Amino acid sequence: MKEDLLQGEKTGEERSSRGRGAREASRDREPLVPDAGGRGRALSAGHGTAMPQVMPGTAVLAGAPEDGLISGERERTSVAPEGRKKRDDRLGRSRISKEESQEENPASDLRHPASELVRDARDLREGREGRESREERPEKRDAKEEKDELLKALKMLAPGTPLRDGLESILRAKMGALIILVDNPEILELVEGGFMIDTEFTPPNIYELSKMDGAIILSQDAQRILYANTQLVPDPIVPSDETGIRHRTAHRFAAQTGAMVIAISHRRGLITLYRGHVRYILREIEVILSKADQAIQTLERYRRVLDKALVNLTALEFEEMTTVFDVAKVVQRGEMVMRIVRELNGYIVELGVEGRLVTMQAEELVANVEDELFYVIQDYNASSDRSVAEVKQYLGNCSSEELLELSTFSRALGCGATAGILDLAVFPHGYRILHKIPKLPTLIIENLVQKFARLQNIAKASIEELDAVDGIGEARAQAIKSGMRRIQEQVMLDRYI
Repeated sequence: MKEDLLQGEKTGEERSSRGRGAREASRDREPLVPDAGGRGRALSAGHGTAMPQVMPGTAVLAGAPEDGLISGERERTSVAPEGRKKRDDRLGRSRISKEESQEENPASDLRHPASELVRDARDLREGREGRESREERPEKRDAKEEKDELLKALKMLAPGTPLRDGLESILRAKMGALIILVDNPEILELVEGGFMIDTEFTPPNIYELSKMDGAIILSQDAQRILYANTQLVPDPIVPSDETGIRHRTAHRFAAQTGAMVIAISHRRGLITLYRGHVRYILREIEVILSKADQAIQTLERYRRVLDKALVNLTALEFEEMTTVFDVAKVVQRGEMVMRIVRELNGYIVELGVEGRLVTMQAEELVANVEDELFYVIQDYNASSDRSVAEVKQYLGNCSSEELLELSTFSRALGCGATAGILDLAVFPHGYRILHKIPKLPTLIIENLVQKFARLQNIAKASIEELDAVDGIGEARAQAIKSGMRRIQEQVMLDRYI
């Protein structure tokens, strides 16, 4: 009995060893397929192993032999095993590199397919270097330059212009539109599709073309229609706070290129202008007229206050009692008047042909104000490194809060802003008073200031002393004396009326 058991165990071991040898021999004949880790693995379906990864073109049959391959595939692999192995190695390496890149950047698989299509098209058109250059954020331009460009754009869209008539026709028909004014070929590279028109601009033409969904491309001067039914492809990474597709595209296109873009909303009935980083919604004429009337009334009040301050300053100049406070007060009133005028000019531009009466009123109210302000600064500018134009520019860049402080003006005139500086006595050169004398050239005024330095010295000079100045004869010397005497008498009269 014991011998039978030992003989059975020996027979089982021999069978097991033969089975392992057969399996190893069959495994040697099987092609290797790279697994997820890049290591070769035989295609097997038994022995408790998981289902193997099968390469494209390889068939696995249910109930097939242990290697899991059909005879045709086995013959093909046996003919060129080295080529198949090289291909499997390349596939394994590519799969490993792809998995590593996904592990490093897991968010890459979450990109929107539409943005990927746009980026691919842009890369094909302009190349990778062009894309990288556009991704750099452009610096914001000076606020004054942007405002000037906005005023130029508003002139083209003012009531009475052909472009505004066309836009109003689109609004009345309750349709939307996207219109671009550009001539730069580089900007046109961001425009796709559509068809070329190249015809003269007329309001009926742009109205008919707006019935299509695409954007309309006009020339820079809005004299010709270049393209219609086009698609704008701005850089999607340009930030925009707009919600609608049309307005978001217009905002990004204008911010990226600096072009003038007009978006019309058919639901809200609004015309929005984009110019660079500036966004402006055109208002109704009634609203603008109301604001212009309010600005005119404010300008009238400020002009009366400025006139009183100028009369008081002139009287103090003849009395030699002028202080920094008096000069700063006049310059402050003059700068406020000029700011109201600049705001009123914006309303006038936006009104177009409807702003003729407002223009006449404004011109009457601001007559000689800018010249008076210039000569006051020229009389009292104590700064050696800042010209009159630079002083005006400095004051123009001050905020509304800074204009309320008189120390701002004393600092601008070069007098400083220390305590008690407003009570400091100052003396004018005489530019403003001399310009009030009729038929007195600017060159003669410059010679007088260089000779006498102060207004009081000119007023006290005799006919002979004035005659000694270059360019002044006896007749002109008498005209200067009599003219200054009349100005002094008139100022004294206006001061107490």
